[in-house]
Amino acid sequence: MRPLGRSLLALGTLGVLGTGGFLTWKARAVARELVDPPFYRPQPLARVEGTYADLARGGEGDPGGRWEAEEAGGLQLWTLRRSSPARGLVLLLHGFGDDRWGTSPALRWFPEWDAAIFTYRRRDDALRTGAPAPPVTFGARECEEVVRVVHHLESRGLPRRRILLMGRSLGASVGLLALQSLEAEGGGPLGGFIWEGAPLSSRDFAERLVRGPRDRAWHLAAPFIGSWAAEWAGRMGAYDPAETDLIRRVEGPLATPALCFIATEDRLAPAAGQRILASRFRRIRPVEVPTWHLNCAPVLGEGYAAAIREAAAAWAGPGT
Repeated sequence: MRPLGRSLLALGTLGVLGTGGFLTWKARAVARELVDPPFYRPQPLARVEGTYADLARGGEGDPGGRWEAEEAGGLQLWTLRRSSPARGLVLLLHGFGDDRWGTSPALRWFPEWDAAIFTYRRRDDALRTGAPAPPVTFGARECEEVVRVVHHLESRGLPRRRILLMGRSLGASVGLLALQSLEAEGGGPLGGFIWEGAPLSSRDFAERLVRGPRDRAWHLAAPFIGSWAAEWAGRMGAYDPAETDLIRRVEGPLATPALCFIATEDRLAPAAGQRILASRFRRIRPVEVPTWHLNCAPVLGEGYAAAIREAAAAWAGPGT
């Protein structure tokens, strides 16, 4: 082989190896982010207790209440009980890289309801003690925990029609998967479901992480990297990525009434997919907002809380 041919072959080989190395590194990095969000750190217990004390005192139109903690199906459930008879209870589901502390202020949107929260797989407890934290499974196992908590609430005498779910970001995906399972049991619908910005699957989310806020230079490889990362994360978390596919798993028609906020400029939870999921409900009010998910509340201002309170009051009907 002539020197020029050998040089071209060497350059081609280096290019292939370099491309393969980059794809492997990127898929591995995204897979790790799916099972262990790098930006999540559990808050010090003193800060958690301070936040809970503030919420118990009330304010900002919320009456406050008293906190109770209990074990529920192997999970630690925290419940804020109102001093006056409540319409029912809202179970707040936290998002990706968050925990019960981060989502607890959302209870102020439900001043006439008791509120309950928990951290999926007790990850915060594990991380505080330095123990290996259970992996995030992108809804595959977390939705089963929501089902267990609902069963626990029912065992305490709370009717399903008095239980609301609210989830944003991954919490919305978890809630949708749990709702599908609960209705498939044949026990009837829940009182209502409020959701915003549900990632469509671990594969879709991984691909969109690769793409970023704007299409990067390697966006053409995003579908391949996203699929590879999702499979890798599934092996790391011992779940099948197909279990996280909302379009396939949430079949409907769901009888639980719903309110959904659709962020029309969202790249991580695209509006087209949210509209498909909304169509799986018999009764739903979609509110479209020109922003990204998790930003609908600041954009709508008081209109966000007003929409939630109006929907929850209509679903509950008269009485407590």
